Amino acid sequence: MGKVAERLRAFSTNRWLVFVAAMWLQSMAGVGYLFGAISPVIKAALGYNQRQVAALGVAKNLGDCVGFLAGALSFAVPAWGLLLMGAAHSFLGYGWLWLVVTRQAPALPLWMMCVLLFVGTNYSTYFNTASLVTCIQNFPKSRGPTVGILKAFSGLTSAILTQIYAVMHTPDHATLIFMVAVGPALVAIGLMFVIRPVGGHEQARPSENNYFMFIYSTCLLLASYLVGVMLVQDFVQLSDRVVVLLTVILFILLVSPIVIPVTFTLSPKPEHPVEEALLSETLITEASSLQDKEDQAEVILSEVEEEKPEDIDSLPASDSRKRIAELQAKLVQAAARGKPHQGENFTLMQALRNTDFWLIWLSLLLGAGSGLAVMDNLGQMSQAVGFKDAHIFVSLMSIWNFLGRVGGGYLSEIIVREHTYPRHIALTIAQTLMAAGLFLFAMAWPGTMYIGTFLVGLGYGAHWAIVPAAVSELFGIKHFGAMYNFLTIANPTGSLIFSGLIFSNLYDYEAEKQAHKRQISALLSPQLLHNRSLLAEGPLKCEGTSCFFVSSLTMSVFCIMGAGLSLIVVHRTKRVYAQFYQSVNT
Repeated sequence: MGKVAERLRAFSTNRWLVFVAAMWLQSMAGVGYLFGAISPVIKAALGYNQRQVAALGVAKNLGDCVGFLAGALSFAVPAWGLLLMGAAHSFLGYGWLWLVVTRQAPALPLWMMCVLLFVGTNYSTYFNTASLVTCIQNFPKSRGPTVGILKAFSGLTSAILTQIYAVMHTPDHATLIFMVAVGPALVAIGLMFVIRPVGGHEQARPSENNYFMFIYSTCLLLASYLVGVMLVQDFVQLSDRVVVLLTVILFILLVSPIVIPVTFTLSPKPEHPVEEALLSETLITEASSLQDKEDQAEVILSEVEEEKPEDIDSLPASDSRKRIAELQAKLVQAAARGKPHQGENFTLMQALRNTDFWLIWLSLLLGAGSGLAVMDNLGQMSQAVGFKDAHIFVSLMSIWNFLGRVGGGYLSEIIVREHTYPRHIALTIAQTLMAAGLFLFAMAWPGTMYIGTFLVGLGYGAHWAIVPAAVSELFGIKHFGAMYNFLTIANPTGSLIFSGLIFSNLYDYEAEKQAHKRQISALLSPQLLHNRSLLAEGPLKCEGTSCFFVSSLTMSVFCIMGAGLSLIVVHRTKRVYAQFYQSVNT
């Protein structure tokens, strides 16, 4: 009996159980991707026009990304507190929205409806902060895969809730809003005492790479399954029993990673306790070196590289070493006065005074902002080139986004572990792929909508696996929650610039030109004048590649600029990564 109790205690404190629970939590954290499905319900119920719906979309984007409060509280509030607050946000915001849409509560002015969308969607910042901060602490040696997998699962929220809604067979479309209000809140309450730091570096085993490979395989299987299910349900009328069966299989795939903590708990410990102790000691030493360098007199060489005079390399070797030693001494004194170095724990204000942090943020703005602009306007882009149903591209973009996050974390981890090279080289590749995809959108050749969606989705998703992991390495995890939530501001900022200013204005300009030409043609042709549809009032629609040719090329150039900034980050931090990971690999 005592052995069973010991096993249960080991299972409850297993870091893989925490990780799997965080994956389930994240699968409810991406409600922002579901806005395209609930916005028609809101529009019809409240009589909004498209501009008012667009205002709600802006509020949703801000709520999904502005997490200053969650970041500030992450240092003082335990993970369960963040999850409880997130559940309250979801239930209050979307619950009230559901009451308004179903006319059980009075209609509110537009600005108050925007506040409801902001508050409701803001729950995701609490979920993201709690899961990322906790799991990075538990897996300090596997930050790339950890962040990539967690961020990937947030892209499954729309698929999961939509599939549950399909099983319910209710004619009331407002039920989907109720599910958004209740589903994430219930999951958070159920998992809030499971997701917590458990001293994960002390549980590491050499064979754990197999566990990550199992999760990667599950992710690939999930993505393939969802693509197949979407295509089948779109083109074939399925019976109720088949829909239920497809949903059950989806949940089996989602639950399957639980075998990892079960196997970990039941499997015997390594037979060589000395080797296990040495492994734990190595991991503890690495975690300490990544998080706290204040007790060491050594100064990271990249800081010397950043601040050394330009003429120092032209000096004789002996004089150059002497000057560098003097600069190191000055930097040590600066550290004593409160200026940390990369690899130590920065506060947000200290990070904001660091050049590399701003380079990372600007690169994220240019890359992820362009990707989000495409996601927000993919419907208009596909309709302009002749596709009547845009939902297939929206759904595929979500799947490629999911795979990009998984693949970005995996690739960047190989780069830093096997080649001791900065993680941002993977981001450079992702942004180059996005630039190619946007160029294909501009050209609008046959089949380029599918290829462009694939490339942009992969590249956009990779940003959210690579950047948080890199920031946690370079600036520490003590205040990572605050820094992560500052980074996410790049998303709506980029969307506002690229979608709100560039794409929408160019689209409306081309739509007005086309409408003007149709009016002139109708006036000059008596036959066309009888066709009242040409002069019908309503929102302007643009047709043809000219609708997004210039905007896609512009965003492609911005992605190339983002890739250039990522290369600068690579150059400036390569000594840091060599310092970090050469000592781990040797």
